[in-house]
Amino acid sequence: MPRKLKVLFVVAETWPLVKTGGLADVVPALARALADQGHDVRLLMPGYRQVEAQFAGKATGRPFEALPGVGKVSLISGELPDYGIPTWLLHCPVLYDRPGGPYADPQGDDWWDNSLRFGTLCKVASMFAAGRGLGGWKADILHGHDWHAGLTSAYVNFDPAITAGTVFTIHNLAYQGNFDRTVRRALGISAAALQPDGLEFYGDLSFMKAGLWYSDRLTTVSPTYARQVQTEEYGCGMAGVLRRRSGALSGILNGVEERIWSPEIDPLLPARYSAEDFDGKARCKRALQERFGLRRGASIPLVGMVGRMAAQKGWDLVADAMPALLADNVQYVMVGSGDHGLEAQLGQLAAHNPGMVGLHVGYDEALSHLVMAGADIFTVPSRFEPSGLTQMYSQRYGTPPVVRRTGGLADSVTEATPESIADGSGTGFFFEQATPVALAAALRKAVSLYSGDPAAWRALQINGMARDFSWRGPARDYVEVYEAALASSRAPLRQGSATTD
Repeated sequence: MPRKLKVLFVVAETWPLVKTGGLADVVPALARALADQGHDVRLLMPGYRQVEAQFAGKATGRPFEALPGVGKVSLISGELPDYGIPTWLLHCPVLYDRPGGPYADPQGDDWWDNSLRFGTLCKVASMFAAGRGLGGWKADILHGHDWHAGLTSAYVNFDPAITAGTVFTIHNLAYQGNFDRTVRRALGISAAALQPDGLEFYGDLSFMKAGLWYSDRLTTVSPTYARQVQTEEYGCGMAGVLRRRSGALSGILNGVEERIWSPEIDPLLPARYSAEDFDGKARCKRALQERFGLRRGASIPLVGMVGRMAAQKGWDLVADAMPALLADNVQYVMVGSGDHGLEAQLGQLAAHNPGMVGLHVGYDEALSHLVMAGADIFTVPSRFEPSGLTQMYSQRYGTPPVVRRTGGLADSVTEATPESIADGSGTGFFFEQATPVALAAALRKAVSLYSGDPAAWRALQINGMARDFSWRGPARDYVEVYEAALASSRAPLRQGSATTD
């Protein structure tokens, strides 16, 4: 019988406490899937002001020192709301009791001391695998998620007393946590680690590099992205490191939290529906058109898009492709925020095309669900996409996606052709080049099928809704990675300490 593992997720955000992107959706869903398979999974995250205000927890243990200069920190223990996953908040008001978001101030500027804010999180995470652990619990596996947790593996590597396995997941290699090398003393990092075969990155100290170099096993959030990050085009300067660590690298496609993203049970929709009864989807489309003051009509193709407004996500491609399709009587609804220039450009398109273009600038969870259900077509035109979740959500909601063939998009969508639609495998549409012309051509292909062949379109919708995007399979894959991390623990290679020399 497989052993039951004690796994600590080290994270900067998680739904429903705080969310800035897909990472927050992945963390609780994967944790619960692992727990459902019998493993003891717990979370450690910073006690941001807004998180502590809504967290029903209690102080556990005595205050203790993690890093010099920070002062005493403590733990607040409880359960993640709606998931029941044991969770610790790292309580340290000097670092986390602030307005704004997890990473930036209310003006959108990165916090000046992010290296210390997340370095302290990583140091405390490593302490859960030292001695008897913390809070009466000791981890077998420390699983760091994205750059914020990358330094965890460095602290473990320099502590020969720790035998826990370390796993580091790259959610988006473009965000790396690179800081001036002088922060190493405040972080308690030895000068011996600040080298190319360590956590030095073009003269800086890199949290991402620390995770890539020192972890026992690495994962990315899709198989295609695991291959792409080893190339200069997608490697963001880290391709050489990833090629050297390729034997420890796995690509595991993210899943979907079915208890949240299912049109049959979704409480945020004005009407529910299934592959056997699409009446509710038609009602959702009417509600979406009404919400944005669009011309009502079941036959008008409606394209949806939800996410972070950035060039990486291809929002500029949509803005440039939109005028041509508006001439073809295609409606758009877009929900997101980010790049102010893109917000302004899309705002002008909405203002100049009333009844055809709807735009909501900002984050709105309920509205995101309505777009998934009410749109006819969904688009994710990313220049690169480690995994992507929205294209999986849209398939579950019977809204075929139009995506660029890259990263997790390539792994989660199957090209719609007459043959693939008939055999049940076709679920969406691809384009290759990151250009407005290529995107417009793919959208027109989708619109043509929607308007010209209702039977084929309904079959395409049903194919997508039948896809298994559950976390059960990915969770089993992660357990294999954990076992490999334990079997190949780099503990014999650890030497010295992380104490500043």
